[in-house]
Amino acid sequence: MNAADEQGFREFVSARSPALMRLGFMLTSGDQHEAEDLVQAALAKLAAKWRRVEAPEAYVRQIMYRQKVNWWRMIGRRGKVIQVVPPDRPGADRAQQSERRIVLRDALTKLTPRQRAVLVLRYFEDLSEDRIANMLGCSVGTVRSTTQRSLARLRQIAPELAAELEATT
Repeated sequence: MNAADEQGFREFVSARSPALMRLGFMLTSGDQHEAEDLVQAALAKLAAKWRRVEAPEAYVRQIMYRQKVNWWRMIGRRGKVIQVVPPDRPGADRAQQSERRIVLRDALTKLTPRQRAVLVLRYFEDLSEDRIANMLGCSVGTVRSTTQRSLARLRQIAPELAAELEATT
């Protein structure tokens, strides 16, 4: 990598790291260390192909989704202890945000990794069903049914989120 490419890569990492960490945090059910590993692994793969990548943001996010799915497949599902909360966003009542975030985080940990990934991609990343199906290597019908089952499960696990979940369907 020449000096100009390295500078461009450093600027990208500096500008996009907070957003990538939030995504990593969501994909790992709140495990900060695993989220950092996920972001670092994705950025290392991006660095190797920096000159050839036209859309680095999309490319690194796709690497993160696929890497996390691969980790789920290799390791299997295991219980996680959530230790850290993601950074607050300005604007709303912090106490209410914190309570809602804790309830949502706890509910998300009770979903399967695939259900969690579909919900994060669909509602946090705002991706289309076609795009999610392509990223996860499944059919659009599978994405739709997984989304509906996941939302139903969240309503069951955390009834206090039901009003917010109704707005998504």
